[in-house]
Amino acid sequence: MKTIGLIGGMSWESTVTYYRIINETIKDRLGGLHSAKCILYSVDFDEIERYQSSGEWGKSAAVLVEAAQALEKAGADFIVICTNTMHKVAPDISERIHIPILHIADMTAIALKKAAIRTVGLLGTKYTMLEDFYKAVLMDNDIEVVIPDNEDIKTVNRIIYDELCLGIISEESKNTYLKIISKLSKEGAQGIILGCTEIGLLIKQSDTDIPSFDTTLIHAEQAALEAIK
Repeated sequence: MKTIGLIGGMSWESTVTYYRIINETIKDRLGGLHSAKCILYSVDFDEIERYQSSGEWGKSAAVLVEAAQALEKAGADFIVICTNTMHKVAPDISERIHIPILHIADMTAIALKKAAIRTVGLLGTKYTMLEDFYKAVLMDNDIEVVIPDNEDIKTVNRIIYDELCLGIISEESKNTYLKIISKLSKEGAQGIILGCTEIGLLIKQSDTDIPSFDTTLIHAEQAALEAIK
C-alpha cells in the first residue's frame, strides 16, 4: 500500500472528512482491519487565508511547498492537497518535490465524464469560480463550466469563509445555496460541482435533484484507490 501525504487544515473541518473517506474506502476495498497509510501536515489556515485575501499567492505557495517537502521526506508516495482553492499553487509545489500530486480537478473531471456531464455549474471560493486554474482543467476535458452571477459569487464565498470554515452549518445558507444551484441548472448546468471542500458539509445529494459532485468525497476516494492500486 502506498503512503498518502495529506496537506490539510484548509479548513480542518473538511480535512476530517478526507481522513474518514480515505479509511472507509480502504476498509471497503480490502476488508478486515485494513486502514490507510497516510501522513498529515496540517497548516494554520488563518495564515493561508491572509495570503489569499492580500493576493500574496507566492507566500501561500511557500507554506505548502514546505508541507509537501516534509511529507515527501517522511515517506509519502504522493500528495493530496485537501482544498480546491490552493490547487492554484499546485504547479509551484510540483516543481519543488519529486512525488506526484493527485489533482482534485483532474479527479473531478473523471467523475463528470463518467456521469456523461458536459455542462457543469461550479460553486467554490471566488478564486475557484473566477480564475482559470481550476476551470481550465475541466475545459481541457471538453466540459463547459457555468458560474453564478457576481452577487451570488459574493454570497457563496462569504458563506464559505464566514460560516463553513468555522464549522457553522445554517439552514438559511443551505437554502441560499440551493437557490443558486437552481439558477445554474436553468442556465444549462447538468450537474453541480461542490468545488470547495467545505460545501459538502452543507449540501448533500439528497437536498437536490440535480446531480452534485462533492469534490471532497471524489478526491478522498481516489486517493484511497491510488494508494492500493
